Amino acid sequence: MYIILLGAPGAGKGTQAKLLSERLDIAHVSSGDLLRDNIKRGTDLGLQAKGFMDRGELVPDETVINMIVEHLSTPSCTHGAMLDGFPRTIPQADALNVALQNGFRQGVTAVLYIRVENEELLSRLSGRWICRSCQTPYHEVYSAPRVKGVCDSCGGDLYQREDDTRATAERRLQVYFNQTLPLIDYYQKRDLLIEIDGQREVEEVNRDLISALKKVEQPGGVTESLLA
Repeated sequence: MYIILLGAPGAGKGTQAKLLSERLDIAHVSSGDLLRDNIKRGTDLGLQAKGFMDRGELVPDETVINMIVEHLSTPSCTHGAMLDGFPRTIPQADALNVALQNGFRQGVTAVLYIRVENEELLSRLSGRWICRSCQTPYHEVYSAPRVKGVCDSCGGDLYQREDDTRATAERRLQVYFNQTLPLIDYYQKRDLLIEIDGQREVEEVNRDLISALKKVEQPGGVTESLLA
């Protein structure tokens, strides 16, 4: 099964994708994580992508499409995948449809859209901090460290990534609303879209996502037994 999780940066896609992928026993495929891994390893893809990400812009479709499709063919995705952060544009959605039909003989199972208002997104995005040593994430409002600037886990220094500042957050959201929101209509027309209110506690959002998936009825879809 292949489930897509849609939502603006800061909507909580990563958290929900991890929880749902564990529940369904399918791979959690995050385009952002894959890109950051390439950046960390200094690959050509990573160097190319870093400039776009630092400016809060989308990495070009062709680069992301090739990376995702190649990853879906690895053993970790044998049972399917929870796609987090992909597709982000109509061309990416079209390319994913073709790849799934040609390579895996099935289409998208469901598209979960986590909806969060703009001001809440800005608050979430602009307060993120990360430990330089152990990479533990924090947030000024929602999960602040006990001592400002110091990691609770290892005592390391906390820093804010360039793409977590408010200015970059505003650009990221503008890019999202301009280029990604059309996907809502795209999947709605295909009767695949399930919209969930994301301005609640993680547990509440997860409960509604699971309830929605239990109702999916299609070949290769989610069954009650998988989510029992």
